[in-house]
Amino acid sequence: MLSCNPSASREKILLSIGTPFIHHFKTKIIMKKLTVLLFTTMAFASCNNGATETKETMKDSTVLAPAAVAMNYPYTIDHPDNWEMGSTDNTMAALSGLKAYENGNVAECAKYFGDSVRLQFDGFDTKVSNDTLKAMFTKTRASIKSMEIKMDDWESVISKDKTAEYVSLWYKEIWEDNKGKKDSLEHMDDIRMKNGKIISLNEKSRKLPAKAM
Repeated sequence: MLSCNPSASREKILLSIGTPFIHHFKTKIIMKKLTVLLFTTMAFASCNNGATETKETMKDSTVLAPAAVAMNYPYTIDHPDNWEMGSTDNTMAALSGLKAYENGNVAECAKYFGDSVRLQFDGFDTKVSNDTLKAMFTKTRASIKSMEIKMDDWESVISKDKTAEYVSLWYKEIWEDNKGKKDSLEHMDDIRMKNGKIISLNEKSRKLPAKAM
């Protein structure tokens, strides 16, 4: 039943209506605070994990990159351990020159050499012009009926001070001369490069056994 006092009745009605809204409003404030606290906690944990991972990564990097150890080699040279990986363009030039010679195209082969070239073979060491080189290669290649190069490996290097570049080739050369005689050699060529051209060819060779031909 309603109270006989209209004012008291309105207060009770308003109080009974307002109480749920006040409770709901307080609940929303508490939930917002809890949400902010939760996100703050998660962000802090994430930062800690990131810092831990960074420290672990730095630790792993330190372990994987040990300091260089000075070696007490039994022989000494002026510049030990002096080489780094070199240009693939130099490798292409060295291989292309050899391939042109294999195919009998001496003029094409000579294009990969500089104006002046040092040649070092067994019992032979001299410096020649590109024209002389071309004449020498023309004479030797003309005596060969057919030739095959079997490449084993190559490597391009550059000195740490960037003043010297080489390409090394390891391969087998099998040929038949104009009289039908077959022969073979295993070569190791040290080819010095400058400005993309061959300026020195140092060739070490050994005769292969007949079964390897």
